[in-house]
Amino acid sequence: MNTEELIPHFEEMKKVLNGKIDDDQLRKELDTYLNAYHVTIEAAKRGIMRKYGVGDTSSFVTANTISKKVGDLKGNEMNVDITAKTVYVDKKEITVRGNQKIIISGIIGDETGTAPFTIWEGENVELEKGEIYLFKNAYTKKWNDRVQINLGSRGKIEPIKDIKIDVTEKTITIDSQDMKIGDIHDGVGNVTVSGRIISVEARNIIVKEEPKVVYSGIIADNSGKIQFSAWNDYGLKEGESICVKNAYIRAWRGIPQLNLGDKCEVSRIDDSFGQIDATASKKTVADIIKIGGGLDISVTGTVVDLRTGSGLIKRCPECNRSVLNDQCTTHGQITPVLDLRMKLVIDDGTGAISAIVNCEDTTKLTGITLEAAKGLAQAKGEIEVVGRDMAPLIIMKKITVTGNVMSDDYGPMMIVKSANIEKTDVIAEAEKLYNDVEAAL
Repeated sequence: MNTEELIPHFEEMKKVLNGKIDDDQLRKELDTYLNAYHVTIEAAKRGIMRKYGVGDTSSFVTANTISKKVGDLKGNEMNVDITAKTVYVDKKEITVRGNQKIIISGIIGDETGTAPFTIWEGENVELEKGEIYLFKNAYTKKWNDRVQINLGSRGKIEPIKDIKIDVTEKTITIDSQDMKIGDIHDGVGNVTVSGRIISVEARNIIVKEEPKVVYSGIIADNSGKIQFSAWNDYGLKEGESICVKNAYIRAWRGIPQLNLGDKCEVSRIDDSFGQIDATASKKTVADIIKIGGGLDISVTGTVVDLRTGSGLIKRCPECNRSVLNDQCTTHGQITPVLDLRMKLVIDDGTGAISAIVNCEDTTKLTGITLEAAKGLAQAKGEIEVVGRDMAPLIIMKKITVTGNVMSDDYGPMMIVKSANIEKTDVIAEAEKLYNDVEAAL
């Protein structure tokens, strides 16, 4: 987003903040959220508002709402009204930061084209396939050159009965494209992939009050691995190699998942894919931002920040969530247990990623044990001292972290399974820098 496009957002935030920070600080905050954390402008605004004590951001109106046809959307609209027919509708429950919420996703279209949509507050919304609606105050994003339509808390949906929209079949047809598993990301449409079944299990679930069996597991090739779900029994077995045609991709918190639907074709192949890495696939932060997330990803970079919430924390003994004031949002007043963790920001030169490090790896990286942290907190009379003492032990250290990466409006975040300090050859690095500088002169 260029400077001119930021002006209405900047002026709006100045008005809402009402002098809480000056113009230079606001520009700096926006630059950090947009260019360091790589989040959307809406997420940046919400984050800055909360940081400076403005809890209600529902009144944001970045510009006058305009109406557009689906085919005219550019993927950068902030407030747009769209009148379209629902081609496909899927209402489901997801987990966001430990809480259950209902979202509605699918495809809408008009005579100019179709686009996927997501309604993020879908609990009290009912849509019917084939009906026409006015989607008000929507915002759009662009992913893999495809426009995606989103409705947040300010979005509204109104049924339209007095018009007719013809959506031609060809506008919603998406050719299946051959892809390596490591290149798959949300929004690619239909895919054809080949890989080896690493694991598979059958689970009995209830869908619309009816019992169903879903088959899930992990499939991998030599570029990465991905979770899959199948609603039909394809007789999948661990260790066999298969080719999957016409599968579709859905993402949960940024982690792409391969879905084998009714139109999917599964065949056995002879390819063994050589030595599939059973541990992790190494990627840059730029790679992660492109694909959205994934399983068992390894990133090497420099720790540039130790965020609030690091050090000694309190957890609920029932659900293991971190708590404040000995109060769990699920279990009420509790007697907490103490734990040790770090919330890092790691930069590898291509971007920055948040990483949550568990107690064992926190001790490995800093040398501070849980018992030592408890003793320090007791001696100083506060638990916050542990995080402050950790900062100089980890910031500016080069580390490698491995885990599952999720993404939301605030950017990618890794739940770390393992972490190690990387030994840096200072002389070699200095010589490389000197040679690079000399070559540039």
